[in-house]
Amino acid sequence: MSKLPDSSETTTAPDAAPALGDDTAARPAATDGSPEGGRDRSNRGAALIATAVALPATVLAGVLAFNQFAPDQPESEPSASATAPAPLATTPVEMAAPALAERPATVCRALLSQLPPAIRELPQRPVTAGPEQNAAYGDPALTVACGGAAPTVADTDKLWLVNRVCWYGSEAAGSTVLSTVDRETTVTVRVPDDYDQPLQWVSPISETIIATVPSVADAPTGCRPA
Repeated sequence: MSKLPDSSETTTAPDAAPALGDDTAARPAATDGSPEGGRDRSNRGAALIATAVALPATVLAGVLAFNQFAPDQPESEPSASATAPAPLATTPVEMAAPALAERPATVCRALLSQLPPAIRELPQRPVTAGPEQNAAYGDPALTVACGGAAPTVADTDKLWLVNRVCWYGSEAAGSTVLSTVDRETTVTVRVPDDYDQPLQWVSPISETIIATVPSVADAPTGCRPA
């Protein structure tokens, strides 16, 4: 059973009964202002004052003793500085710029003007030739070339639809080459082997192609959604 009171009301404990053999128990309390009553009150007052003075002194002495013998706190070690990021490559990327007919040149200029400033975490870099038809990103460089020759696609070749753009893929030295096969003007993206899952890298490019490069009516069969 709990020893706490059932109610929230505050109760006062009765005074303790006098102990047997205590000569002060049978002595009547002085109520007429006699010296004995005054001495008792004086003694009690002096005891209370002494206790009140002694308590803070004891607490202070304990605090001083703790501070003296407590072990020094170790200084916090400086946090290790983050590794400085590698400098981004800013040199132009070597790319060819074949001459384009008027219509493909116009389409490519529209595409290049709308390409994003970065593809995922790869920032755009300058190119050595044809900035109106070529773009490059990151190091090693992922490249985008507009207006090149269309790939030859057999009926049995595997094609991929990425954001409604149909891509044909092939392997080249150190990269995967992805070319559109359902657009009026071919767009070719080279994804270095350093970057995993090449189709994910053409996703933001596909969005720009949809907006700027018209599709053709006679796209390969594999470009149709299943």
